[in-house]
Amino acid sequence: MAKFTDSGFTSNSFMQTNAEVIANFYTAFQKRDYAAMNSCYSDNIVFSDPAFGLLRGDEVKCMWEMLCKNAKDFSLTFSNIQLLDEEYATCNWTASYTFSRTGRKVVNHIKAFMKLKDGKIVEHSDAFKLSKWASQALGWKGQLFGWMGWMKRKIQNNARKNLVAFIEKKNTF
Repeated sequence: MAKFTDSGFTSNSFMQTNAEVIANFYTAFQKRDYAAMNSCYSDNIVFSDPAFGLLRGDEVKCMWEMLCKNAKDFSLTFSNIQLLDEEYATCNWTASYTFSRTGRKVVNHIKAFMKLKDGKIVEHSDAFKLSKWASQALGWKGQLFGWMGWMKRKIQNNARKNLVAFIEKKNTF
């Protein structure tokens, strides 16, 4: 397994290119530059995470645009880019922000899994504990019920509803 460090790689150039794509994605995210983030994705990107579930193509790109535009008190760090082979990579990232619906501070620790092809991210899956996110974002209700299936479905339904509303609003302009 190759690892990306400040000093670069000693292995194949494809690995450096893939690591650069991932670093560019998260550097753009730090700046809330959704256009630069989305330029790292293929047109047929497939994305999943515990909050939004499975998204494809423009849904993914609109999600990042929505999150970047609505972010409050946002900061992001990323580390430990690991290239598993010529296609697959992982990294860790942490987002800190104020959840707009409740005004509560969230620090979300995430493990990203990516598949890259021809210098673009074609699959991206973010893993984090939704119950931990819920306890931070929703307070006592999230702490008490965040681990339950119905609460997880409610969180996903709200995330999807917000994304659909964002896309519809965007398409009317």
